[in-house]
Amino acid sequence: MFILQRMVSTHSLFSASAFVSGPILNKSSLHSNLSRSFSWPKLEFRALALYKTRNGLSTSSAVATDSASHTLLSDQNDPLEKGSAEKPLVLPTNESSEKLLRIRHTCAHVMAMAVQKLFPNAKVTIGPWIDNGFYYDFDMEPLTDKDLKKIKKEMDRIIARNLPLVREEVSRDEAHSRIKALNEPYKLEILDSIKEEPITIYHIGGEWWDLCAGPHVPSTGIINRRAVELESVAGAYWRGDENKPMLQRIYGTAWENEEQLKAYLHFKEEAKRRDHRRLGQDLDLFSIQNDAGGGLVFWHPKGAVVRNIIEDLWRKIHIDRGYDLLYTPHVAKADLWKISGHIDFYKENMYDQMNIEDELYQLRPMNCPYHILIYKRKQHSYQDFPIRVAELGTVYRYELSGSLHGLFRVRGFTQDDAHIFCLSDQIKDEIRGVLDLTEEMLLQFGFSKYEVNLSTRPEKSVGDDDIWDKATSALKDALDDKGWSYEIDEGGGAFYGPKIDLKIEDALGRKWQCSTIQVDFNLPQRFDITYVDSNSEKKRPIMIHRAVLGSLERFFGVLIEHYAGDFPLWLSPIQARILPVTDKQLEYCNEVAKKLKENGIRAEVCHGERLPKLIRNAETQKIPLMAVVGGKELDTGTVTIRTRFVGDIGTMTVDDFISKTMSAIENRTAF
Repeated sequence: MFILQRMVSTHSLFSASAFVSGPILNKSSLHSNLSRSFSWPKLEFRALALYKTRNGLSTSSAVATDSASHTLLSDQNDPLEKGSAEKPLVLPTNESSEKLLRIRHTCAHVMAMAVQKLFPNAKVTIGPWIDNGFYYDFDMEPLTDKDLKKIKKEMDRIIARNLPLVREEVSRDEAHSRIKALNEPYKLEILDSIKEEPITIYHIGGEWWDLCAGPHVPSTGIINRRAVELESVAGAYWRGDENKPMLQRIYGTAWENEEQLKAYLHFKEEAKRRDHRRLGQDLDLFSIQNDAGGGLVFWHPKGAVVRNIIEDLWRKIHIDRGYDLLYTPHVAKADLWKISGHIDFYKENMYDQMNIEDELYQLRPMNCPYHILIYKRKQHSYQDFPIRVAELGTVYRYELSGSLHGLFRVRGFTQDDAHIFCLSDQIKDEIRGVLDLTEEMLLQFGFSKYEVNLSTRPEKSVGDDDIWDKATSALKDALDDKGWSYEIDEGGGAFYGPKIDLKIEDALGRKWQCSTIQVDFNLPQRFDITYVDSNSEKKRPIMIHRAVLGSLERFFGVLIEHYAGDFPLWLSPIQARILPVTDKQLEYCNEVAKKLKENGIRAEVCHGERLPKLIRNAETQKIPLMAVVGGKELDTGTVTIRTRFVGDIGTMTVDDFISKTMSAIENRTAF
C-alpha cells in the first residue's frame, strides 16, 4: 500500500543518554517494530484492568481510558454481567506512576545482577522497562523454567537486602576501562554508540553496576518482591540483526503491590483464553500449514464465512461512498518497484525476484503502484477529481520466522487498500469522508472507542513547505470537524506526507493499530502523474493512501479475541444448529435446516450422539442458537429453542423461529 519505515534495531530505540538500560520510547510503533526482529512470547497488553469471569465465561466490558490509567467498567446490558456493583480496580501505567516506572527499571537491573551471580559467564546487553514490566537480554546458554525460578529467588534475596542504588558519573575512558576489565563486549559496543558525556553508571550496593541514565528507586527494599514475577524467555537477535548472536531475553512484570499483580495476571489469563491461535483451531476457523510454509494463512469454511461477510460489507460501504473497485495482479516487473522506490527503501521486506523469459518479476509488497498505473492509463482533467479506487489486494512481505504470530504477523495478507487522487483544496473533505467511512465500518463490528494520532512533517521529507502546511491543516480540520480528540505526534509523519493513525480498543481495553490515512507527495512525483487544470496546464494531483481494517487476516484475529470466539448472531459462521433427540426426527430436522437456509440463515444438522452431548458440543463450538427436535416437536411441526447464554427459551413454530432469527440478524441483536 505505502512504504512503511523498516524495523529499527534495538540500539536505535534508546536515546544516547539512556545508555544500556534506558527505556523503550513510549511509541507503540516501536514495539511493533521490535516484534519484526524478535520472537515475542505473548501479546503486549496496552490497557491493564481487572477482569472477572463467571462460570468459565468472560465478562464483557466498556472500558474508560485516559492517558494516566486504565479502568474496567461493567456493562449492565451484557448478558454475562448481571448486577455486578464491584468497584473497578485502576492499574497504574508507566506514564501515570513514576514510582512504578522506577520499580520496573530497577527490577531489570536486579534481574541482571541475579543472573550473573547464578551464571557468571553470562554477558549482559540491554534491559529497559516496557509497558507491563521489564526485560533484559543476555548472551548465555538457553534458559529453562527451572532457571527462571532460581533467578527469581536470587532476585528476592537482593531485594530483601535493601541494597542502595547509587549513581556515578565517569569519563568515557574510565567507563571503557571498567567494562573491558569485566570482559563485557556488548557494553563496549553500547558505550561506543553513546555520544553524550559524562557517562553515568548505577551501582547496586557496590556489588554490581550497569551503564544507565536512570531513573531508579533509592534502594532494592522499596520493591515488593511479591509484586514481581518472571514471565518467560524468548530468543532475541542482538541489534535486531539475524546475522548477529541470538540472545536470551527474560521478560518480567512488576507492580507496586500484590493486588495489582494479581489483577494483571487475571487479565493476562483472560487474554490467553481469547488467544485467536487457539480459538482458530478449536473453532476450525483457520490454520497455518507447516507443509505450505510459515505465515501463510488457510481460511477454513467457517472462517471464510466471516471473511465473506466482512468483504461484502466493505464492498457495499465503499461503493455507496463513491469508490471504484479494482482487481490487480500479484506480481509485476521489478522495474515497477524501482520506480516506486520499494527496491531502495523496502527490499529487505520483499521476496526474491523471479526470472521469467529473461525479465525480472517481483511479488508485490504493496498495491499502490498498480493503482497509479490504472490512473495513468489516460489523461485526467481537474474536473475528474476526486478519483477514489479501492481493492482487497493480497500482498507478500518477508518476515523472520521467529516474528510470525498467528494472524497478527504473516507473510501473505489481504489489505483493504484504497487510494484517492484529488486536488489540494479537496484534501479536507476527502479526509473527512475517510473518517466517516472508517467509523461506519468499525461500528459494524462493535468498535466504538478509538485512539487517534496526527503525525506531522519529519526532519527529512519531500515536498515544499506550502503543500505540507496545507495538507497538515486539512488533516487537523477534518479531525476537528469530525469531533474526534487526537494527539499530535510532531515530526512523526512519513517522509512523503502527514498521516492519521487510528487504533481500536477491544473488549479487554487493548489497542490495535488498524486504520491509517496518509497524504503522499512522493509517488505522484516518482510516477510523474498529472492532470490538466482549468488553464490547460499540467499539474500534479495529491494522492491519499488509506486502509480501514489494515489487513483482513489481522482484523479477523482481533475480532476473534474481541468476541472470545463468541461472534454475535449476525456474524457467526453457523447461526443455528438443529439437534434431533433420536434419528427418527432426522428427516424433519433436515427439512427445518433447508427452510432456514432458504431464508438466508446459516444452519446445519448435527446428530449421532445423545442430546446432552449434542448440546454441549454446540456450546463448545459457540453456536448461538440450537433448535431441539423430539417426538413432540415432530408431531406439532415446532422446534424447542436454546440459546448459548440463556438456555431453553421455549417451543415455537418453525416460521416463528425463522422470523425471530431474521429480525435479530437484521437488527444486529441477540435472539
